[in-house]
Amino acid sequence: MQMNMSVPGHIDPVPVPREVTPRADGLIDLLGLPKKQIAALFEQAGLDAKAAKLRSKQVFHWIYHRGVSEFEAMTDIAKTMRPWLTERFVIARPEVVEAQHSTDGTRKWLLRTADSHDYEMVFIPDADRGTLCVSSQVGCTLNCRFCHTGTMRLVRNLTPGEIVGQVMLARDALGEWPKGRMDGLDDAEDEGNYSSDGRLLTNIVMMGMGEPLYNFDNVRDALKIVMDGDGLALSKRRITLSTSGVVPMMARCGDEIGVNLAVSLHAVSKDVRDEIVPINKKYGIEQLLQACADYPGASNARRITFEYVMLRDKNDSDDDARELVRLIRKYDLPAKVNLIPFNPWPGATYECSTPERIRSFSNIVFEAGISAPVRTPRGRDIDAACGQLKTSAEKKSRAELDRIAAEKEAALEE
Repeated sequence: MQMNMSVPGHIDPVPVPREVTPRADGLIDLLGLPKKQIAALFEQAGLDAKAAKLRSKQVFHWIYHRGVSEFEAMTDIAKTMRPWLTERFVIARPEVVEAQHSTDGTRKWLLRTADSHDYEMVFIPDADRGTLCVSSQVGCTLNCRFCHTGTMRLVRNLTPGEIVGQVMLARDALGEWPKGRMDGLDDAEDEGNYSSDGRLLTNIVMMGMGEPLYNFDNVRDALKIVMDGDGLALSKRRITLSTSGVVPMMARCGDEIGVNLAVSLHAVSKDVRDEIVPINKKYGIEQLLQACADYPGASNARRITFEYVMLRDKNDSDDDARELVRLIRKYDLPAKVNLIPFNPWPGATYECSTPERIRSFSNIVFEAGISAPVRTPRGRDIDAACGQLKTSAEKKSRAELDRIAAEKEAALEE
């Protein structure tokens, strides 16, 4: 190990990267940083370039293949090097404020950042998969009227580390890291101990708090680590990013991330979508569907998912279903429609469509040759269902909710 310390025994401060939330203890959190940036930080801290590159590769492996959060556990790093790392860096997890279990197996975590902001994530187990719903912002930029999260003001974007940290924490909670390193075996011999086969957490959806495409760079960088073969190694086919329709960023999402796309459509007419998904006033349905048609990688094997919340007497008529079919055919979209029964929350002004109405809507779309399953609500008893995520327990008046919505709409028009 080669170190260039200006004063013997003195720890020179290492500049905190822009993408990292500063910590009160002054340590730099390595979670969410790519190998090159970790190497640069090690070099700034005193290692020569060759040693920094080697150590960054080792540390990256231990973080993402082993789930290790203590440098002392990194057994192939020299014992003299581990305290040097511990004095300067940390591999953190989000602070868990509260963990809840639903009667249907859904799990929700209320998390806190190093600068004391709260956000949520949800794990949804199914017979053939386990899906983690990940947040991208504290609060939300948008104000979709049926969504509880949309009643929150945007506090800030989550960093790559805070996004990746949700995946790491879920794997911790599910016990999905390999057992300790097998003495005497090298990485090739020990490979079987951290195979992804049989994992409970198989899929990630960027459908938690926030609009991912309004935090594009951090979401992209986080998902690159999740997909990195030397990182968490989750296939891009098992990751879905949901957007309310930030049209200018959709092509970049396809080109630079390449994951599956889901679009929060929720209405087929301008008037109704303007009301319930106000970003439609900036990027209309026609623009949105054209961006879907142009989405890189979309095909019959990788269909675009349209999310459609069922609101009683608002967007659930047979005519709405037929118009949805017409629009999908007009743009020749390889599409699937997820019909979502509205999940109520205190202060909501909408009601869920009746089961009969939802069934009729689904049948019309199915008969046109387009898959339109009805999503089974999950985690309702812990407010973990679609559209229910909201970290604050305080009650807001209708006037306050309307004021927040007006502020967000004004910002969108700028």
